[in-house]
Amino acid sequence: MTPDAQGWRDRFGTHLGTERRLSAHTGSNYLREIDALIAWCDANGIERWEALDTQHLRLFAARSHAGGLSPRSVQRRLSAVRTFLRYLQRERVLKELFYSSGLRLSELIGLDLGALDLADRTVRVTGKGNKTRILPVGRKAIEALEAWLAARTTAAAIGETALFTGRNGRRVGQRTIQARVARWARLQGLPVHVHPHLFRHSFASHLLESSQDLRGVQELLGHADIATTQVYTHLDFQHLARIYDRAHPRARKKT
Repeated sequence: MTPDAQGWRDRFGTHLGTERRLSAHTGSNYLREIDALIAWCDANGIERWEALDTQHLRLFAARSHAGGLSPRSVQRRLSAVRTFLRYLQRERVLKELFYSSGLRLSELIGLDLGALDLADRTVRVTGKGNKTRILPVGRKAIEALEAWLAARTTAAAIGETALFTGRNGRRVGQRTIQARVARWARLQGLPVHVHPHLFRHSFASHLLESSQDLRGVQELLGHADIATTQVYTHLDFQHLARIYDRAHPRARKKT
């Protein structure tokens, strides 16, 4: 980070103490998480806050989890980072930022109310092998979720813990979502068969194409084997091979 970018970290610390009136201990905890973000930016050649984009933040969250942080600690880190970014937005250093999640259909259906944190814009997901990961939720998704939660109060059966429910008031089924996605695709006149898993494929391809961080995408998708992450992309073979070689130097063919 440039000296000016580092300076915003210090100004943020002053903001926490003077404007938000947080204790020195709480302010120190916030700054520790921002320092982790700065270290990650330095390691990835990001010199200015303006250069930080949504893909970077997704990968920062994934790398934090891969580095040994518990889901709760990742959530706390993202909360601090989000507060910092809002401060930078207020100071007109950054534009509006948003996230996407790339869930499996089974993970989406399996979400309970307690897994969603609207304030932090994150969701706690339990994937295959009972592996838990914390994922950011996009701005548009947050808006839709807020509207759904308002309607859910009368749509869900009493005692139902599922985040998403069907017409019977119970946890929605996979076939219901598949049919709804296909219906909306037809109404939009799309010439291809659209299914829920296609969103996950697109998420993986677009993120890998823009970030070229195979390991980070693997963490976000919750894949145990990196080979699975490769299969999930729609990139051409040569482009994927270049990304793979950068992620795995020993994988390069000897000449």
